[in-house]
Amino acid sequence: MSVEFNHTIVLSRDREKSAHFLAEILGLEVGAPTGVFLPVTTANGVTLDFLTIDADIPMQHYAFLVSEEEFDEALDRLVASRVPIQADPHGNHPRRINRNDGGRGVYFLDPAGHGLEILTRPYGTDPASELNGVTEDVPGAV
Repeated sequence: MSVEFNHTIVLSRDREKSAHFLAEILGLEVGAPTGVFLPVTTANGVTLDFLTIDADIPMQHYAFLVSEEEFDEALDRLVASRVPIQADPHGNHPRRINRNDGGRGVYFLDPAGHGLEILTRPYGTDPASELNGVTEDVPGAV
């Protein structure tokens, strides 16, 4: 049997708010509640099951591989929603995207404080790219 990633639980203060935020940015749909979980399923069948808890929530990182067109659409939604973006996970390049591996990538936080990332090329696919380390300004970004 081949091993495939199937689902993960995403802790939040408000599962509705967090699940709908992710679905809206990525152009996905929120599924019907399954017990205490509110699912968002990606195109490759991985489900993020949002769970509301009343406790400190450690930051987690979730990265999503998207097409160039989906990246444009998601970036437009982030800018329109005034969600702060950055080209790197450390916040050294706010209001910018990165061009690593000849693709594009951007980082932002969800309502629970989790670090989200969308990228158009997996890491390491073009280590010789002249665009590695390059960032670009995003007009209108906060």
